[in-house]
Amino acid sequence: MELLLNKQLDELKAEKDEFEDYFRNTIIPQLFIDKNLILRKFSPAAMKQFNLSADSYNLPISDITNNLRYPSIIKNIKWVMATSKILEKEIQTTDLCWYQMNIIPYIKGKNNEPNGVIITFVDITNRIKDLKEQEKLIAEYETLLDTISHDIKNRLTGMMLSIEMLKESDFDDKEELRIDLDSLERGVSKINLIITELFQSRNQKYKYEAVDDLLNIEHILEDVKLALTHEIAKTSASIKLDINCSEIVFPRRQLRSIIYNLVSNSIKYRSLERIPEIYIKTVQEENYIIISVKDNGVGIEPNKQKNVFSKFYRITDTVEGSGVGLHLVKTLVTNAGGKIELESEFGEGSEFKIYLKTKCKDIFKPILRV
Repeated sequence: MELLLNKQLDELKAEKDEFEDYFRNTIIPQLFIDKNLILRKFSPAAMKQFNLSADSYNLPISDITNNLRYPSIIKNIKWVMATSKILEKEIQTTDLCWYQMNIIPYIKGKNNEPNGVIITFVDITNRIKDLKEQEKLIAEYETLLDTISHDIKNRLTGMMLSIEMLKESDFDDKEELRIDLDSLERGVSKINLIITELFQSRNQKYKYEAVDDLLNIEHILEDVKLALTHEIAKTSASIKLDINCSEIVFPRRQLRSIIYNLVSNSIKYRSLERIPEIYIKTVQEENYIIISVKDNGVGIEPNKQKNVFSKFYRITDTVEGSGVGLHLVKTLVTNAGGKIELESEFGEGSEFKIYLKTKCKDIFKPILRV
């Protein structure tokens, strides 16, 4: 009997030593927590996720601090022990690394009831980075499509206005006829340029990447005013400028699209009780160039202001539009590391402030102005 007992003790000791050797030698972060939520074993690699030491054995897991940005780990351990199901989650640590955490029920004996759990961590930081890069590429592609379709639609709208004015024109007035025809020609040329740039981008290495230029904001504003010639004339809108910062490093198409959409909206959402007045101001504050577009239009009701940047959201059905413009503006600004602020009083007007991060001009040698 004594020999049998000694043999069983030796087998248990060998099993225990083997279990400890496994935890000591594995490079995978692992912890063994018993059914009473007491930490029994851990691998040295787990010290990256938990603040562990030689004194950490036999402590409640709730008493051990961790480096996880994940507050519900104890709740999930209890769930695994209650259901005997494996739980998988992607979590992030405070050093911004990503792991796939698996909480596995530890079944002992023949009753199939968990006697605790084993928690493992697999580093998936590179995989998450790759996924984020893919998501960014898809988002840039969608933004590109939105920008191009929106630019083409705006040009077509301007051309339709020119055609309507031609129908109402006195063809004896050669100057008025020339102005309308010039507007149509500019619209066709712009659409052709947009399509040409789209096809050319397919042959470039970074076909969805916007390229920074050193831009003159006043020149961009003149281009926008020219594109909105008929809208400005039809509404007698006035555009006043207060340009305290003229140059900015930014993708040309994107800046033009941002300003175009804001000015166009100021005209679209004008008050019928007064002539539209639009004030455009630029200043530089710390690391930002701020472009402000303020109008005396209909304004936006407080309960709608949070939604105006949502895609396809429209504050009213009485004004023609797709609800893409402001969404596109915010997307372009935030993707560039900037921000957008809205101040509006219903019935009085709105002001949009675009914060764009300043960039070094020295990257352009020689400096090219547009």
